[in-house]
Amino acid sequence: MGLNMRKIRKPVKRMENLKEYPELTFEQAIDLVIAGKKAEGLRERTLKDYEKNWRYFVDWLQQNYEITTVDELSPQIFRDYINYLKYDAIKYEGHKFIKTEQGIGLTDTSINIRLRVYRAMFNYLEVEEFIEISPMNNVKLLKQDIDLTNCFTNDEVKELIRQPNQRDYVGFRDYVAMILLLDSGLRANELLSLRTAHIDFQTRFITLSGEQNKNRKPRFVPISAHTVKLILQLINENKKHFSTDRIFLSSYGEPLGQNHFNKRLKYYADKANIKGKKVTAHVYRHTWAKNMTLNGCDAFTLQKMGGWSDIRTMRRYIQMDTDNIRQQHDEFSPVMKMMNKKR
Repeated sequence: MGLNMRKIRKPVKRMENLKEYPELTFEQAIDLVIAGKKAEGLRERTLKDYEKNWRYFVDWLQQNYEITTVDELSPQIFRDYINYLKYDAIKYEGHKFIKTEQGIGLTDTSINIRLRVYRAMFNYLEVEEFIEISPMNNVKLLKQDIDLTNCFTNDEVKELIRQPNQRDYVGFRDYVAMILLLDSGLRANELLSLRTAHIDFQTRFITLSGEQNKNRKPRFVPISAHTVKLILQLINENKKHFSTDRIFLSSYGEPLGQNHFNKRLKYYADKANIKGKKVTAHVYRHTWAKNMTLNGCDAFTLQKMGGWSDIRTMRRYIQMDTDNIRQQHDEFSPVMKMMNKKR
C-alpha cells in the first residue's frame, strides 16, 4: 500500500510593509513624547529631565552630524555619543552655578541616566508608530562597578551629627533633618515636603502619600521617640516665626530646596573631614538601609519601609564593606561554632 505523500506548499510571498512613517524633526519628536508621557501621568520633574537630556544629545548631534530628522539616527551614532560623554565631555559645561573646571568625562551613572531617557523616548515613538524601529534597540547601557563606599561608618555618623550648631535655627533644623534621615531612610524630596499633618506623633508613623513617593504608592514610615521629640521642637520653633505647616524651612520661612539641603550636608561632611565620598541625602539613605540590615531587620520589612518596588533595587543599597563581612563570618561560621563548642 503506497503512502500518501504530503504535498509541499510553496511559501507565500509576504507583502512588503508599505506603511509610511513621518519624518520627525528633533523638536517634533520631543514634543510628541512629552505630550504622551504627560498623558500617562509622569511627573513634571521627569518631563523636564526628558527635555534636558534630549537637548544635550541634539546639541552634540548638530555639531557633529548633518542630520535633521529622527529616522536618520542609528545605533552607531549613539555609540559615538557614548564615547564622547565618557572621554571628551566637559563636566558641568553650561551649568549656571558650577564652574566647568571639574574635569573631562562623565561618570558611567550619568551616561546611563541619559541612555535610559533616550531608550524610553524611542520606545514610545515606536509603540505609537511614529518611527519604524528604535535606533536604541542594540545600544547597551554601560556596565557599572558596585560602589562599596556609599555609606557612612558609625564613627563618621557620630562626627557628622556633632557639626550642626544647634543653638541657631539653621543648625538645629539641619540636625533634625540628619537624624530623621538616619532614622527613617526617607528620600530627600520626601523629607523636604513633610508637613505637620503627615506625622502621627502618638503612633510615631510618617504617612507619605502616593504623590510624595517615587513609585506613587502610599507608605507608612516608623520613626523613633527621640526623632519625634526633635521634630516637635522644630515645629514649635517654626510656629514662633512662620505661618506655614511645612517642617523644613529656610531661615526666611520658604520651602527648603533639595540642592541647598545637599549643600548643607556636604558642608558638614567637610567640617567633619570626611573624604572620598559624595555626600548627599541619598548616602544617608544608604547608611540607614545598611545599618537596619546589620541590626537584624528582615529584607521584606526593610523594603516596605524604604519604599522600593523591587527587592533587587534594595539590595544595591546594602552593600557591606570588608569589616562587616569579616564580622558576619566570624559570628555565623559553622567552623567557628563547632570549635567554640569543643572548648
